[in-house]
Amino acid sequence: MDRGKDLGQRKVVDLDRGLFRIHYESADDEASPPKVVIEAASGYERKVELVLHPDVDQAVLWQPGSSLIVRTSSPAQLDVQVVPLRPRGSRAASVKFENLTQGTPTQSHRGRKDQDLETEGLRLLGHVAGIGDVVVGPNEWVAGPATPSRIEGISLEWPEKPDDLDLRYAVKSATQAGTPKMVGLETFAGTRGRALPITGIVLEMSGAGASDCQFVAEALFLSSPTLRAVGQRVVLSGPTGREPLVGLRVTIQSTEIFEEAVAPAPAPVRKTTPMSTGRVRVFRSRPKQNASAE
Repeated sequence: MDRGKDLGQRKVVDLDRGLFRIHYESADDEASPPKVVIEAASGYERKVELVLHPDVDQAVLWQPGSSLIVRTSSPAQLDVQVVPLRPRGSRAASVKFENLTQGTPTQSHRGRKDQDLETEGLRLLGHVAGIGDVVVGPNEWVAGPATPSRIEGISLEWPEKPDDLDLRYAVKSATQAGTPKMVGLETFAGTRGRALPITGIVLEMSGAGASDCQFVAEALFLSSPTLRAVGQRVVLSGPTGREPLVGLRVTIQSTEIFEEAVAPAPAPVRKTTPMSTGRVRVFRSRPKQNASAE
């Protein structure tokens, strides 16, 4: 997509899933050009990420020649507003949306990774006490070792989930009795504002596609070491089952790629010389087991 537009006061722009550069090309009033304000349209906030310069905190283009980057996890809409800097000032500006791409691998570079899951759209929402809802991408922490905070509820969102794969999850609090109820994607599990932190979490997948992938989850419970669990079904809780959850990160990975990454090195072999009467001994290293608490 490569669109140059003469904007009035406000316009809604449709974007596909991808990475885009928004470039302020020109303004009719060069002496006092209007500013261009960019924000996600209502209802699309979770699908839009505005990448700003580290020295600024507003998605505003102040004059021609300025740019910012937008990343969308699925089709979304942006509000683009042109605001004059002085009373009765010009609202005429030209803004270009440029689709950024890294290209496509050639056939010689294709392999098993072409079959990997497109998990970039996976989002984990965690309701953190004293902060509110926090949304992160795959393999990113909600709270966690750097900033541990009590997590009271979670939900998972994955617009690009394969049709042959079903995901469900459940959480448990210290006051909850019985088996926690499993819920589907985009369903909030837990509480908000009731001071009831999560003390246990269950993630599971099913369907034909579940044989090719698995959860990789890490959880930090108060005053406990970080737990890591891998599998189609993972269950995580602290040593006593009552410790509050203060950090969580989740991703989904191809089982084949994961097995290649954790496969142990070939076992060293100490051979005897032709004149030796000793036996050949083989030393095999055992892969560490992942932490998982039922």
